[in-house]
Amino acid sequence: MRLCDRTAIVTGADSGIGQAIATEFAKAGADIAILFHTDQAGAEETRRRVEAAGRRAVLVQGDVAEEATVTRLFEETESELGEPDILVNNAGIGQSGSQVAELGPAEFDRILRTDLRGPFLCCRAFVRCRRNLGGHGRIINITSVHEAIPSPGAAAYGAAKGGLLTFTRSLCLEVAPDRINVNAIAPGLIHTDMTRARVEDPAVMRKQLPHIPWGRPGYPDEVAKLALYLASDEADYVTGQSFTIDGGLEMNWGQGA
Repeated sequence: MRLCDRTAIVTGADSGIGQAIATEFAKAGADIAILFHTDQAGAEETRRRVEAAGRRAVLVQGDVAEEATVTRLFEETESELGEPDILVNNAGIGQSGSQVAELGPAEFDRILRTDLRGPFLCCRAFVRCRRNLGGHGRIINITSVHEAIPSPGAAAYGAAKGGLLTFTRSLCLEVAPDRINVNAIAPGLIHTDMTRARVEDPAVMRKQLPHIPWGRPGYPDEVAKLALYLASDEADYVTGQSFTIDGGLEMNWGQGA
């Protein structure tokens, strides 16, 4: 098993990509700490899937942008499952569609707190933990194609995801001597609860699918399989990279110029 007897923390693992990653890691032999914000039922379903794979799970509820939550997350993980070997920063929120001229500071701050401050707090705690153990470990940050592609009405989201990409690259240099790998995954349109309204609306899809060469949205388990590779020993020489999984969406950037 590729992650035999390892312990992974997955934030936002109550649904979508996070739930799929937690499930895939459990099938590969890892115990899972599940951080969720409000979706207790979704987190319980993730635990059920992890335990069905024969692994242990612990649920931690809280706001990833709060230091106290992150401290408790690591304490409960270590107490219940052991020291974490893998961290997946998946928890995130989108934007309402407000353009910058109408965007309130509170909304801007809310997005950056969850999508950028949260990963920072978790990465800091993880690095400190792994250094105390002599190093080694895997960090995977879930960004977005909007780490590079601009989108009107989503400037705060783009700022957070672009910031997380650069944060990933900077951190990989800092912790390379510790043999801690730090990489990002940048999904395109993935069929999750967050995108359900768009993906299941035929009128919206008629407009958006022509921009995706593969002609369909992606699925959480496809992202999870990429995350499994990055968490495994096979990816030992991979660090500081961002892996786009978008059905070719980015390749259409600038078409028609």
